[in-house]
Amino acid sequence: MYYEGVIMAKKKSKSTHYVDNKEFSHNIVEYVKTINIARENKETLPIVPNYLAECFLKIAENLSHKSNFIRYTYREEMVMDAVENCLKAVENYNINAATRSGNPNAFAYFTQIIWYAFLRRIAKEKRQQDIKEKYLSQSGIEAFLVTEQGEAATGVATHFIDVLKDRIDKVKEADTSMKEFAKKEKQRKKRTVNVDSDLKDFLI
Repeated sequence: MYYEGVIMAKKKSKSTHYVDNKEFSHNIVEYVKTINIARENKETLPIVPNYLAECFLKIAENLSHKSNFIRYTYREEMVMDAVENCLKAVENYNINAATRSGNPNAFAYFTQIIWYAFLRRIAKEKRQQDIKEKYLSQSGIEAFLVTEQGEAATGVATHFIDVLKDRIDKVKEADTSMKEFAKKEKQRKKRTVNVDSDLKDFLI
């Protein structure tokens, strides 16, 4: 029993530290240095190493499974947007920025980029959802559910309409809750987070 407890503790510790910040930050710094050298020599910029790309994906995947993101049906799109943002942002990472610990904290920097990438995708999907809802409300979905004889459909079709409307209402509620949470979180981060680089291009 003791050994089982030790094994479970090790597994839990390993899952908690799915990306080692020290190793991740070191690789980020080394990669940015190669970019700076290439720029100085007017050479082609090196591609992002697989290790860093995998870390971006792991961080995004883990964050997307948090309670405030997991329910979105377009979660995979959120993750892909976030990874793309990280790949674009990595070359602008400030390796000389000071942190509280005195060491680079790439994990916090890219986690914030991923967070705002998620919020942008949610906002984009929300706009599309609003367009669909406006179209349905103005045209009347019941008008599309008629038989070949021109009679109004009933039974399963009517149930489908009710389910669809109920789903739309739930999406609205989830979006409202998410928007309120994001607003509070953004205010909190402004007060407490000390990031390594300029994030203004990713906070729009």
